[in-house]
Amino acid sequence: MKFIKTPVKGMCDMLPQDMELRNYVLGMIKETYKSYGFSEIETPVMEHIENLTGDQGGENEKLIFKVMKRGEELKRAMESEDNSLADSGMRYDLTVPLSRYYANNMGSLITPFKALQIGNVFRADKPQKGRFRQFTQCDIDILGDGSILAEIELIAATANVLTRIFSEIGISKFTVHVNDRRILKAMALFAGFSEESLSSVLISLDKMDKIGLDGIKEEMIANGHLAENVEKYISLLENITPEISCSEFCKFLKENYIEGEVIESIENTLDCARSMVHSDVTLMFDPTLVRGMAYYTGTIFEISIDGYNFSIAGGGRYDEIIGKFSNQKVPACGFSIGFERIITILNDNLDKITMEEKEKVAILIEKGASSELMLEAFNKAMKLRNEGKIVSVQPLSKNAKFQVEKLVSNGYSKVEKMYI
Repeated sequence: MKFIKTPVKGMCDMLPQDMELRNYVLGMIKETYKSYGFSEIETPVMEHIENLTGDQGGENEKLIFKVMKRGEELKRAMESEDNSLADSGMRYDLTVPLSRYYANNMGSLITPFKALQIGNVFRADKPQKGRFRQFTQCDIDILGDGSILAEIELIAATANVLTRIFSEIGISKFTVHVNDRRILKAMALFAGFSEESLSSVLISLDKMDKIGLDGIKEEMIANGHLAENVEKYISLLENITPEISCSEFCKFLKENYIEGEVIESIENTLDCARSMVHSDVTLMFDPTLVRGMAYYTGTIFEISIDGYNFSIAGGGRYDEIIGKFSNQKVPACGFSIGFERIITILNDNLDKITMEEKEKVAILIEKGASSELMLEAFNKAMKLRNEGKIVSVQPLSKNAKFQVEKLVSNGYSKVEKMYI
């Protein structure tokens, strides 16, 4: 059997310089989020298949890496009529595992609970720039708080950590888009669509930035929706401007299709969050924002940067999913940073990043050295480490010139050779 040295498609090997940047950014993320009172937790990368296929993850449920049963259980499954060969799967996000985690441990946790979770997730997706099959997500969630304090805190913390990260490369301007799933539903009902067709309508709206209003109109009609309903829906979208307020957009919806408290909560959230973020950060009501996960129940948000065709963070309120595990209604809201996308942007601007590093020293010992010389080298290394330096002790190779060049290229500012 021939071994394959390259990683599985859509997954990456991380070189030392890759890990330095990733750990540098992760350090900023953890430090900032912990200053807001978030506590770091961890959940398994593998979940029960029932949890992952519970109609919560939208299109992501089609991208699950399923794990087959084993041994006699697999044999019985293959012989049975239902042919359910998988009993678990790799998590496609961190929200479903967090919901299970909270339902299982809520007796040991404070309320509200502010969770910080960083880990790899897996999706059998088509790999492309900024999109992988294994990637890291950085989530903060507030569980047990049904007020808009949760939304305000999540938006402010996420916007501020991104401001800190992107200041490294001179980017200070980005946009936080805010909407509410109840407003999306009201728009569809106002236009005459049935509740059963809501999913189809939102799938088309979610393509706004790719196909525009004309494309949405064509797709909706092609999907069998009545032309008069489509026209009424498109007329709502034609009135959108970057400066439009939630109350202004919803003035036709408020009386019969949406409660005033929804509009008030969006506007209060935006007003409070604006006072807590950098002046270059734009917060806007965006009635075209959809978010694909089926578990969202209220406020949703997303962050974009001009010049990039992908969002860098997204989240929202999901007040029902924990109850599916615990049979108790638990309000929940979260924001997730697309860590790999941030790294993609930073890698495009590496020349602008200055990471504070300890001095790196290499001590090279000639082959055949006596125990006394080796002890001298290790004592010297220990002394330098106590002074705060990074020290690597290595055998001196035959091609010393190449060895030294390689060490220097990897950040070693001083190389000392010790001969017999």
